[in-house]
Amino acid sequence: MIPPQEASVRRREIEDKLKQEEETLSFIRDSLEKSDQLTKNMVSILSSFESRLMKLENSIIPVHKQTENLQRLQENVEKTLSCLDHVISYYHVAADTEKIIREGPTGRLEEYLGSMAKIQKAVEYFQDNNPDSPELNKVKLLFERGKESLESEFRSLMTRHSKVVSPILILDLISSEEELEVQEEAPLEHLPESVLQDVIRISRWLVEYGRNQDFMNVYYQIRSSQLDRSIKGLREHFRKSSSSSGVPYSPAIPNKRKDTPTKKPVKRPGHEHDFRVKHLSEALNDKHGLLAGRDDMLDVETDAYIHCISAFVKLAQSEYQLLMDVIPEHHQKKTFDSLIQDALDGLMLEGENIVSAARKAIIRHDFSAVLTVFPILRHLKQTKPEFDQVLQGTAASTKNKLPSLITSMETVGAKALEDFADNIKNDPDKEYNMPKDGTVHELTSNAILFLQQLLDFQETAGAMLASQETSSSATSYSSEFSKRLLSTYICKVLGNLQLNLLSKSKVYEDPALSAIFLHNNYNYILKALEKSELIQLVAVTQKTAERSYREHIEQQIQTYQRSWLKVTDYITEKNIPVFQPGVKLRDKERQMIKERFKGFNDGLEELCKIQKAWAIPDTEQRDKIRQAQKNIVQETYGAFLHRYSNVPFTKNTEKYIKYRVEQVGDMIDRLFDTSA
Repeated sequence: MIPPQEASVRRREIEDKLKQEEETLSFIRDSLEKSDQLTKNMVSILSSFESRLMKLENSIIPVHKQTENLQRLQENVEKTLSCLDHVISYYHVAADTEKIIREGPTGRLEEYLGSMAKIQKAVEYFQDNNPDSPELNKVKLLFERGKESLESEFRSLMTRHSKVVSPILILDLISSEEELEVQEEAPLEHLPESVLQDVIRISRWLVEYGRNQDFMNVYYQIRSSQLDRSIKGLREHFRKSSSSSGVPYSPAIPNKRKDTPTKKPVKRPGHEHDFRVKHLSEALNDKHGLLAGRDDMLDVETDAYIHCISAFVKLAQSEYQLLMDVIPEHHQKKTFDSLIQDALDGLMLEGENIVSAARKAIIRHDFSAVLTVFPILRHLKQTKPEFDQVLQGTAASTKNKLPSLITSMETVGAKALEDFADNIKNDPDKEYNMPKDGTVHELTSNAILFLQQLLDFQETAGAMLASQETSSSATSYSSEFSKRLLSTYICKVLGNLQLNLLSKSKVYEDPALSAIFLHNNYNYILKALEKSELIQLVAVTQKTAERSYREHIEQQIQTYQRSWLKVTDYITEKNIPVFQPGVKLRDKERQMIKERFKGFNDGLEELCKIQKAWAIPDTEQRDKIRQAQKNIVQETYGAFLHRYSNVPFTKNTEKYIKYRVEQVGDMIDRLFDTSA
């Protein structure tokens, strides 16, 4: 049992705690009430704010929408005004550009093309939006006028600035290929760079906007004329300079530096300039004084034509480079084809004239003129690859012009070779035309000179002969085949010449002179063959030709020596009876010795008189024949003289023993010497 005192204390503690708890509870209640009040106040504020926001939103949104509409309206107005300005500007184009178009594009092409662009846009606008507008006709007329002015400017620029290429510059262009150290080739400046750029701009505008191709005709006509005139100018340059020595040539650059090497005279394009038409012509036509000077002209014309062919290739290449910048790609080949026609036709016509002249020369048997075909044909064939490259893409008729000319020249050349061989064979034996001194006949020298010319054109002449062959092998003949044909031809000419010479030799009544004539001609032929490559060419098909000619020469020498038998027979030992020494000669025997001396003397004098007028041009052969004859006659006469000089067959010794042995030798040494 708890004591009362403790119970009292405990009760007081419990009461104190209860009081504290009640106070705490009361505080909590007050706090909750305040919190509720604050919450209510906050809810009230938020509700009021929400209400105000709704009112604000309801007021702002209509204003925003109205502002957007106003902005859109403003933009539409601005766009409309801009479009109106743009449209209105088209109505002012004609007025704004008319003065510029009227004054033309000269000197202000950029501004002019800008005006034409404005007019073009105006035309397009009115056509699309107001085709019935009178403004459309205005700008259309202005556009057409502007286009015509551009076409006129194009023609004017091309006409004023297209210059003929000078012959000197062309020769430099051609000769640059011949030099060992080929420098980088500078292209020809057909038009100044500024002019060229204007021409290119106009041509592009005319193609793109002008829908006009007439300017291409203008272009090719002007450039065609310049090309043709350039080549004709080169030809005329050769003719005017024909009196000067060598090929006319001058350096293109007048102010060379001192250390600039001087160029050599220009050679014929593609080969050495060693064609000796002049010399052959002189030999063939020596008896026709009126023809003097004609052959120099032939040589000049040949050189001129060969250079013109090379000039055409070079200038045509340069023209195509220029054309590529000015003419649209799909029109380039056709325009180029038209551009080169006049110059090409001129060259082909001149070539055909050469062929025609050669045909007439063949009829006249003037084969020197025909030889002009050979260097030309060789150059044409050498130049053909470049020709084909230049003419690539042109019409077939254009490409076939050069091959056709080559074929014509090969045909006429082969005809000339054939007729020359026949002419050598059939040259008539005219007595008045035979050399009285038995020297080399004109026919022989002409034939050899002609054959020597063929050495310079072996491939060309061989190809001519091969082109006339009908065998299947000839369609693709090789150089060896051509060489054999040429060798056969030369052997044929030499054979025909030999037969003709034999026939001609019969004109001489004296067999000895006939032998000298044949000897001279055979020896001339052999020496000419040996001094040139003809002997090697002949040997291709006739290995023994050289030996055969030597045998013929020796045979004629022996025939000639027989002419002295009528002199030496008087004094040969076999025809002289033996006389006993110390025995007195009978009258008959003395008379016989006198006759022998007289016969020898008369024969010697007669032969020396006759044969002194004969000729052996070859010094070596002349000395050889003299010496051989001198040895024979001196030996025979010396033996005869030794035997009878002391025989008393006459009192008048000087009458019969007229010559010493040395004198006989001297007389023979003067044979074949018309100056003695």
